[in-house]
Amino acid sequence: MAFKMLAVAAVAVFLAFVSEEAASQAAGAGGLNQVCLGCICEAASGCNTTIGCVGDICGPFHITWGYWSDSGKPTLNGQPASDNNAYANCVNDAYCAARAVQGYMEKYSQDCNNDGTINCDDYARIHYLGGYGCGGALEKRYENAYYNCRNSFAQ
Repeated sequence: MAFKMLAVAAVAVFLAFVSEEAASQAAGAGGLNQVCLGCICEAASGCNTTIGCVGDICGPFHITWGYWSDSGKPTLNGQPASDNNAYANCVNDAYCAARAVQGYMEKYSQDCNNDGTINCDDYARIHYLGGYGCGGALEKRYENAYYNCRNSFAQ
């Protein structure tokens, strides 16, 4: 119960950072809505928006440079993607990072679990395992955090 409340609180904080515009754009990726983005964020880092970069992974979504590049290299405040800091500046900002996740899902969207539907469960797998390996096994901590969050918002 305590984890469930914590997950809901973390997603609520994340949702406060992500604008309605980003959510409506993300919804175009079929099921990649604010709750889905929030649960992916929760599974990746506990939705820690101040985490910064640790090694080659940055921001609340734990995005690598390659992921950001594949997502279309969104930037913050019109910064040129060629700037040395464009990647880190974007993926450490919740709104820009959510746009990166959206771009990545638009590129790699697929039915990873073979249930006949492309939904947030697939996006969570694509985010963690990549666009070419999303049928593989998820790391248990990530998987549990994602499903606990998702189930907190199930209707």
